[in-house]
This record gives sequence, C-alpha cells and structure tokens, in this order.
Amino acid sequence: MVELLNGFILGLVEGLTEFIPVSSTGHLILAGHLLGFESEKASTFDIFIQLGAILAVVFLYKERFYGLNPFNKEKGLAGINGLILLFLTTLPALLFGAVAHDFIKSHLFNSKTVALGLGVGGVAILLIERFLPEIKRRGIDSLTWREALSIGFFQCLALWPGTSRSGATILGGMIIGVERKTAAEYSFLAAVPVMFAATTYDLYKSRSFLQASDLAIFCVGFVVSFVTAWFTVKGFIRLLGRYTLNPFGWYRIAVALVILWLLR
Repeated sequence: MVELLNGFILGLVEGLTEFIPVSSTGHLILAGHLLGFESEKASTFDIFIQLGAILAVVFLYKERFYGLNPFNKEKGLAGINGLILLFLTTLPALLFGAVAHDFIKSHLFNSKTVALGLGVGGVAILLIERFLPEIKRRGIDSLTWREALSIGFFQCLALWPGTSRSGATILGGMIIGVERKTAAEYSFLAAVPVMFAATTYDLYKSRSFLQASDLAIFCVGFVVSFVTAWFTVKGFIRLLGRYTLNPFGWYRIAVALVILWLLR
C-alpha cells in the first residue's frame, strides 16, 4: 500500500512538473528522497512515468501529430518537413544522452546537482525575461530548420538534473527570437520523440532490476502522470497568454536555496 501511495505522489509530481520550466527530474529526485523511495528501481520508475506525461501531449495535440504523416503536403510543422524539424531538435540530445547516460545517472542524480540546476535555471529565466530578445517567429508553423536545430542544442542542457527540459527548450527558443507561447508549444511537441527514446533506452538498460511485482506501482504512476500532465499543459498555455515566466524563475531559486539549507 505504501508503494502504491508513493507511485501516486510521484505520478502527481511528474505530471505537474514535466512541461513547465521547473525540472520534473529534479522534483522527482527530491520527492523520492523525502519518501525514502531511492533505488535503481526508483530511478527507472521516475523515467517510466514520463511516458504518461508524453501520452497526454500526444492526445492533446493529436491533430498536429497526425499532420506529421509523410503524405501531408501542408507547409510548416507538417508532413515530411515537420518530421525533419522534430528530428533536428531531437538529434543533439539523443547523441549526447546516449554517450553520457551512465555518467549522468551515476553521478548527477542527487540533491546538490538538482539545487544547482534549479538555481542557475531560475536566474536564467529572470535574465532572459528582463532582456527579452526581439521576436522573429510567431506560431509553430513559422519555425525553420535553424530554430529547430538550435532548440535541440539547448535541449541538451536538460541532461543536467534540475535544469528542466521544457525550461531549456522554451528559454532557448526565446533567446533565438521565438515568441514565448510558440516556444512552449514546440517544446511540448519536441518532448515526445526525445523522451520516448530516452525512456525506452533506460527501461532496456534497467530491465534486470524490474520484476512482475513492480507492475502495480508503475501503472499507478503512469495513469496519474497522464491525467495530471493533461490539465497542467492546458493551464500552462493559458498562463503564457497573460504572464511571463518570472514566477517560475523565483520559484526555482527559492527551492534551490531551501535544498541547500537542508543539506548544510
């Protein structure tokens, strides 16, 4: 029963944090530490429940994903052109992640590195919002291969726990002149291939740690993550239509300071 409760809580944390710029991985590491759910299986569980969040985005943007079929001749993020753009965004993190996977999981999944990632990312949000570059691209269909590849390189920063994949891609997009809401929506779409690939790879690498008895907690975390991410994504997009990312920046800095205070 305790394990199922842990699965529910962690699924909730994943769904709430995966697509907003606060670092789901960082929050899962901290939540796992507080719950005493720390092991090789726990690390794999944290990765697995991201599939629930990914599926929520696929359902929310199902028409956009359907439009990526190679027979679609529409311009913009559609058809073969759309597939190429998402591939370019995914490629850098895929390559670097495959090379650094074992090192990252062995050495960077701890509270101190999370605090550093949260703090630095929070300062970056405040600085970018303060000195916001000129907007050159509005709407997902206006993006070109240059923006797609650039955002892909920024996405690599999220391999450091606490940085936030969504934060890295959204801020990266804003730095190169993509409008804030457009950068966020593209971040959601770009998350699907890279997170699916990373999750599949991690599950394969960790297959020896998994048992049939783990199925229940994995299912609970998956479902809770899916439902929570569904509502979070919809709410986040509405929020960006009215406000900046500054509250998330201050939140990250505050959490980083609390972590460092607790670890002293």
